[in-house]
Amino acid sequence: MEMKLELVPIPVADVERAKAFYAEMVGFHVDHDVQPGNGMRIVQLTPPGSACSIVIGTGMGDLSQPGTVKNLHLVVADINEARSALAEQGVTMSQVDDMGGVKYAYFSDPDGNSWALQEIPAHISLPQAN
Repeated sequence: MEMKLELVPIPVADVERAKAFYAEMVGFHVDHDVQPGNGMRIVQLTPPGSACSIVIGTGMGDLSQPGTVKNLHLVVADINEARSALAEQGVTMSQVDDMGGVKYAYFSDPDGNSWALQEIPAHISLPQAN
């Protein structure tokens, strides 16, 4: 059986503010921004090159409290380049943390949901799931 993770809900307090952050500052593509009725709004955004998207919105049931999603990983080829690009767009970034070859840099959205940029050099092989 094959399973693909394709959509991750991100709880936010202000949809417009979050959409602007992810689209304009982080560079996610806005796939959909629809209002099907009854106060519902669905905004789906995808990181460049990713097969998995995020969804933010209103009226979609219980998405937990804003800011409760922690440490989602965005894998990048060059962490310094990615970190610099995000910082130039106004994203507050941590310094690069080298964990023995695997490197991380962190940021959060305006609600406190946190993200990690991760660079895994080609010479490091991680265990594969069965």
